[in-house]
Amino acid sequence: MNGSNVISVEMYLFAVCWSQGQIVQAVRGHIPNSIEEPEPTWFLPPQKPPVCNNMAAPGRHVGHYIQRNSRFLINNFEQLWGHRSFGWTPALRQQAAEANEESTGTIVIPRKKTWSKEAVLEALASTVSRDPTAYSYQFQDDPYLSPRTSSEFKLYSLSQESGRSAAKFFVNSNPKFFTKDFAEPHIPCLMPETVSLLLEEVSEEALKERINLRKVTAAVDMYDQLLQAGTAVSMETTHELLDLICLYCDRDPVQEGEPQPEDMEESGEEVKKRKGRFRRASDFLRFTWRENNNAERIFNLLPERDTRCYSALIRGMVKHGAYAKAFSMYTDMLNNRMTADVHIFNALISAAPDVRDKYNERWDLIAELLNQMSQQKVQPNLLTFNSVLKALRRCGSLAKTQALHTLNEMKAVGIAPSLASFDHILAVFSKAGGFVSSPATSGQGNTDILQEVISELAGTSFTCQDPNDVLFFSSAMRICLDNKDLELGYKVHSLLEQGENWRLLGDPYQQSIYYGRFFNLLCMMEHIDVVLKWYRRFIPSLYYPNPQGLRDLLQALDTDSRLDLLPTIWKDIRTLGHDNKSDLVEELLTLMARDRHSPEVQEAFAACALDVKSVFDGDRGRHSLEWSTPALSHITSLLLRANKSQQAWEMLQLFKTKNRVPDEGLLEDFLSMYHSAGSSQRAVELVQLSAAFCLSAMPRLAKRTLAEFDLTEEQRAVLSELESTEEPSD
Repeated sequence: MNGSNVISVEMYLFAVCWSQGQIVQAVRGHIPNSIEEPEPTWFLPPQKPPVCNNMAAPGRHVGHYIQRNSRFLINNFEQLWGHRSFGWTPALRQQAAEANEESTGTIVIPRKKTWSKEAVLEALASTVSRDPTAYSYQFQDDPYLSPRTSSEFKLYSLSQESGRSAAKFFVNSNPKFFTKDFAEPHIPCLMPETVSLLLEEVSEEALKERINLRKVTAAVDMYDQLLQAGTAVSMETTHELLDLICLYCDRDPVQEGEPQPEDMEESGEEVKKRKGRFRRASDFLRFTWRENNNAERIFNLLPERDTRCYSALIRGMVKHGAYAKAFSMYTDMLNNRMTADVHIFNALISAAPDVRDKYNERWDLIAELLNQMSQQKVQPNLLTFNSVLKALRRCGSLAKTQALHTLNEMKAVGIAPSLASFDHILAVFSKAGGFVSSPATSGQGNTDILQEVISELAGTSFTCQDPNDVLFFSSAMRICLDNKDLELGYKVHSLLEQGENWRLLGDPYQQSIYYGRFFNLLCMMEHIDVVLKWYRRFIPSLYYPNPQGLRDLLQALDTDSRLDLLPTIWKDIRTLGHDNKSDLVEELLTLMARDRHSPEVQEAFAACALDVKSVFDGDRGRHSLEWSTPALSHITSLLLRANKSQQAWEMLQLFKTKNRVPDEGLLEDFLSMYHSAGSSQRAVELVQLSAAFCLSAMPRLAKRTLAEFDLTEEQRAVLSELESTEEPSD
């Protein structure tokens, strides 16, 4: 320790000792006898207290003494600091000694760690978890547009994407207004993109500019001008041009607001596959490969053709549906004594089921391609095996055996399967040759395969390696639902929550499918308290339940005899925008009116029934539901049980207004309530109303009223006349 630290410690010790009345013993015990210093008078206890006690004097004497004997005090208190523990335990003294030894050693400067620009944001994000009561993160910039229903989610998502596209179009069209970059660090996507051509001269650099800007037509025109001028184009630039033409099928990419070309088609399979999903406009556009297009023309003009040129054309033909032409191009490449690359084989394997009709012929073609791949010493990659597995889904009964062989081959060559690989395996074993299984075709073998897959993948965090990776979790949960395997469903969901695997759920449509299946499984197999826990955890941050999901929840409440929660679920039904589904509303009313409950529950049911009535009346400016006889009867019955006679009578009048006929049991309940209340006039009006409905029970109601109620002569005359009316014969 240095001198300044020692002085500060000594002054602190002196102050403490003085305040505790121990400074005399502390100093006397450590002053050597060889020092002949007259003992100051302030060390001696006073014989008699002075009349006026000067509180500043002792402090002045202490300071004077420290100033005169500072060197002596420093030397002696260094010894005091080294030998006294000041109340420390032996363990603390050992730790202090070790820390002192470490401080006197060599200082090791740690290596400089390079952090990413997002490291701080990632660290902050790791400290918080998802709020189950909050809406999706994409809507938090504008709380007014927080969706409450699945339809609003779709509308706001598409609106947000449309606005983002419009803003990007404006920025790119007017780059001169957006020249300043205020973002730190730099965010390239917020700056204008170069979308206009800057090079007008005929040169290879101008061709590269058009390729980078994806100007297909302009790039082809520039290439033709270079050939006419006798300028040779490098092979690398030619490769990029062929890739561009084949990717966009010899057409300029469709921009927002442009008309749809006449030859643009979309297959029925694609329509079915995309139904209900949130897609951009360009996702719905599919071109067909035209004969002798610019890609083929430029390819035929090349003096030398290499594997890359063949690869561009074959992949483009497969992408745009010219499967037979792709195999013809591959045969031409082999005749020219050239070897294919892995991308060519991947494309041809995926197209194999489209050029053969029989299952065994399809597999024979795939096996032949794999053998040629081995002969040409082309190393397969993950997409190669995934293409084989995907093609096996269309190979019928051969699929199960060959799928397992393919999976073993992947492991033999050291390629780890992705989620898409296991998705294809599950599809093969769910229904050979099909894409979707049903409960009739699902069996114990499906869950056994899924059990093995989940056991192998447990605790693993994945990254997307194949576009079909996003289909695995929804497919796995479908198998759990079909086989009603709750334990396996929990394992699948546990794998989803591992790391950032939730990112592999796919788009909002795929997410809705997964959470809908999981919630349906919970409603069927789990206790209602656990179901409600998951219900609050998923909604509205992750899942907007459809009417079927809410119907499953109502059935779960009925199964576990928790119908007292129906009013709460009704509020959620209104919030989620499903109060316009008549079948769902009537099922809710049926469950509330089926049995009698405690007065508190009946009161809550009556309030809920009145709120349901407002939906049928068309409040909030929304389209009203059409009244049905069961809905009128259930609401009226619920109001009667809660002793809300006036509202129940108004509902009974509504029967006549809506041309609906109440059942006899409901009228009997009315008569019982009026008998308890002693309301004879209402009883007479009830019998008259039943006569207006031409009910067969009207004479019986009149007879009961005459027998049980205290009536006036006029009322008895009216009822006697109604009672004498003969019941209609069958």
